[in-house]
Amino acid sequence: MVDSGPFDIVVLGGGSGGYACALRAAELGSSVALIERAELGGTCLNRGCIPTKALLHAAEVADQTREAATFGIRASFDGIDIDGVNAYKDKVVSTTVKGLTGLIKSKGITVVEGEGRLTGPTSVEVTRKDGTTTTLEGQHIVLATGSRPKTLPGLEIDGERIISSDHALLLKHVPASVVIVGGGVIGVEFASIWRSFGAEVTIVEALPHLLPMEEESSSKRLERAFRRRGITFELGAKFKEVKTTQGGIALTLENGTTLDAETLLVAVGRAPVSEGIGLETAGVATENGFVKVDEHCRTNVPTISAVGDLIPTLQLAHAGFAEGILVAERLGGLNPAPIDYDGVPRITYSNPEVASVGITTATARERGHEVREVVYDLAGNPKSKILGTQGEVKVITAVEGPVLGVHLVGARVGELIAEGQLIYNWEALPAEVAQLIHPHPTQSEAIGEAHLALAGKPLHVHG
Repeated sequence: MVDSGPFDIVVLGGGSGGYACALRAAELGSSVALIERAELGGTCLNRGCIPTKALLHAAEVADQTREAATFGIRASFDGIDIDGVNAYKDKVVSTTVKGLTGLIKSKGITVVEGEGRLTGPTSVEVTRKDGTTTTLEGQHIVLATGSRPKTLPGLEIDGERIISSDHALLLKHVPASVVIVGGGVIGVEFASIWRSFGAEVTIVEALPHLLPMEEESSSKRLERAFRRRGITFELGAKFKEVKTTQGGIALTLENGTTLDAETLLVAVGRAPVSEGIGLETAGVATENGFVKVDEHCRTNVPTISAVGDLIPTLQLAHAGFAEGILVAERLGGLNPAPIDYDGVPRITYSNPEVASVGITTATARERGHEVREVVYDLAGNPKSKILGTQGEVKVITAVEGPVLGVHLVGARVGELIAEGQLIYNWEALPAEVAQLIHPHPTQSEAIGEAHLALAGKPLHVHG
């Protein structure tokens, strides 16, 4: 028998934002119910961040095996055992879900399985798989229903030839050829995976560059790297129509180009799961499908908050974590600061990786900053040479002011952006960072070198 409350907090959705809110609220002494219709961990853990990064690591191993002779190692690459790859991926996911489930249980959080729907400002009706229902009451409701893959008019996803990222994670073979519509994070990561697995890959992006939200120089670096890897792309190109063929699909662009492939991946972003959860019944305001919130994640209904992909902020798991914690602490009587979304790190885990924090040069100038910037090429970084990677560190700073942005391209640079986050969020001056001694030989030295140059005392910098 499920306890129907009343609880201090009822969380609808057990993904990143939802479970983070539940855990922090429980730590602060609140009684919490967590409603989830599928698996705890949500999209990130089950159909997003974690399984894709497992595939990307497998892809990295494949590339390293092919290139072993470069390092004097004799090895042969015999191909991709996709069943083995999927078993590895699934084990990473299942063990992480098991660990999360145990953690949530240990905190005394009541987990309720089923579809949740608001029936009022303080109540949620849950429909279980067997069709029975129960209503949970809470002093406060936190909405965290996440997102789903979206598509474009005329691109009907069938799960076989035309697929979403959800389907891509379940493929039991490596397609011989793939066209990817969308050159954002999802499209770029799957392009990297499939190319490493041996597929011919073409990306179609409507905007002028891959990863169009990143610093333009980072996008151009990635594009050059992808060309070297044999990944092709059509930039500034819009989808017109798609037809199924005997061999797969034929995608026609507005410029008249036709692309043939076995599989078409639609990677044009994710839409909030806001339909059918009772928003109208409870009077929660929305805009373009997203729940409208203020800087503290409060909706227009005093007893309802919302976090994660359901609200129009960064669709990143770690942003969801932060939003969930913020709401739990606000409801727990604390006074958490609003999130500076410019200060949230962003990483694309392709080969090479692209990572950033802060703002781009273009955005800085739009906001009225007079800027200085330094680009440190990883060709001057010994650890990057050891790894065989190319790329750069670009640091943007206000003239006579703090660092405004850190932008990285290269293997493993996602592990470096945490330092960039500290630099940006603590509003550090280049001269202050230049005083810090970075360990040698590491890739982190490249961040130090860029700040030394900005401080007027370049070390391993030509020109």
